Amino acid sequence: MLTLLGFCSISFFTVLVMTKRLSAVAALILVPVVFGIIGGFGPDLGDMMVSGIVETAPTAVMLVFALLYFLVMVECGLFEPFVRKIIAVVGDDPIKIVMGTAVLVMIVGLDGDGATAVLITVSSMYPIYRRIGLNPLIIAMLLGIISPILNWMPWGGPAARTAIALKIEVADIVVPMLPAFFISLASTLVFAYYLGRSEKRRLAEEAVRATSDETPEAASTAEAATIHEPRKVIEPRNFWFNLPLTVVLMVGLAVDVVPLPALVMAAFALAVTVNFPNLSQQRERLQPHSGTVVMLITLILAAGAFTGILDESGMVEAMSNNIISIVPESWGGFFAFVTAVLSMPLLIIMSTDSFFLGVVPVLGETAAAFSVPPEVIARASLIGMPCHSLSPLIAPIYFLATLLRTDIGSLQRFAWPWSFGLSFIALIGATLTGAIYAV
Repeated sequence: MLTLLGFCSISFFTVLVMTKRLSAVAALILVPVVFGIIGGFGPDLGDMMVSGIVETAPTAVMLVFALLYFLVMVECGLFEPFVRKIIAVVGDDPIKIVMGTAVLVMIVGLDGDGATAVLITVSSMYPIYRRIGLNPLIIAMLLGIISPILNWMPWGGPAARTAIALKIEVADIVVPMLPAFFISLASTLVFAYYLGRSEKRRLAEEAVRATSDETPEAASTAEAATIHEPRKVIEPRNFWFNLPLTVVLMVGLAVDVVPLPALVMAAFALAVTVNFPNLSQQRERLQPHSGTVVMLITLILAAGAFTGILDESGMVEAMSNNIISIVPESWGGFFAFVTAVLSMPLLIIMSTDSFFLGVVPVLGETAAAFSVPPEVIARASLIGMPCHSLSPLIAPIYFLATLLRTDIGSLQRFAWPWSFGLSFIALIGATLTGAIYAV
């Protein structure tokens, strides 16, 4: 019963959002409440929602103040010199722009902090995409598939969690996966090239249609469709204060010296005070972004309510246990591949902590009965990470959608095929290089 309710909750939410029947905020709240009532949890739903919100609150604080901090940096033109350099290299060529985006994600996401990668990549590349007329969902897709692969590294989190769960060394997980790691990253560059070429062809076709239309009204409309919003150029101010401050913040986020919410709150307070010491100027610069901040907070807290109901009601545990239980015993020797395939849907419906610290030990125990080494299961469990970044149950996807001024449904529709595609490429790469094998 709990399994059915859990899958129905996630399925209904995904369908309603992707078909734009409900907003993400409304669906995140209404769908689990309805299925919670059906499951008989009506009197406890309030406590469940609050529990999920409490769990989500530190993430909400961190992301909101990180967003405010980087909004201040954007208003101060911190990224302008870097954007100019990128523009000088990639020019107006969609192929170079999209591939440059992929390379930028690989560089800024290597520290394992997805929020930093999102903020820097979107701040740098989104204005270029708007100016050229490229689909900004490409930025979301590249962030969604590259950042999780970078999180295979020891400092990224999943590998360390898996090592703890299975009582093995991190090196035994990461080192054999390095060939598959580079194969996966190379594949993302191929994806970027293909998407860039497709966008270049689309823009060329739009230009041809614009020039072939003879009526002034239609020509004006076509011109408006192909000439997109110009990039807002902001001359840098306090650059040599803001740059070191941002570097220190990024290092602090990576090494986790203090709680992340406290770190970004302090950084924002310092940045806004130094750059805009006049209070009326602060309001003037930040007020245009108030809608973005409010929407982000609303989405993250609503997602907390959603996950609170699914977790506290036992739906998540029931779903994972039932998925595991359907694996036939005759597949025992191939359990590493079973784990890799299971990691894709499980990482969509679960947090990384729940999956790597809760489910992976169960998978490891099951695999041990078939003489499959725990380190092989650990490597296989990383395969589904590209799917995790698009889960409707985690905050970053709402953060990214907010920054790109799009909705969750559009983002997921565009990115899901690429996420699953990269996961299967990673599985093939890990198999061919011997990181994952049958016994």
